[in-house]
Amino acid sequence: MTLEFIDNNVNNKINENAECIKYTFYELRVKENLTEEEMYSFLSLVKTKLENIGYKVYNTGQKYLYNYQENMVKSNELLVAIKNKKR
Repeated sequence: MTLEFIDNNVNNKINENAECIKYTFYELRVKENLTEEEMYSFLSLVKTKLENIGYKVYNTGQKYLYNYQENMVKSNELLVAIKNKKR
C-alpha cells in the first residue's frame, strides 16, 4: 500500500460522490485485499487526508447529519466522510 494508492482511492471516491464518502469492510478487506493492519493504516491516512480537505469523518457506530437526516455509520461501514458546507 502506497501513498499513491491512497490518493488515487480517495480521488476516485470524491469523483463518485464528493458530498458523502464511505468505506466498507468488504471493500477494503475483500476487494482491495488489505490485511487488517493495512486496513487500519489506510483508514488512518484517509481520515487525515479527508479532514485536511474539508470533510468531517465518522467511524462505525457514530451518528452524523447528511441531507438534513440523522444517520449512523453502519456496522459494515468503517468510515463515512461528509463534506463540510461553506456558509
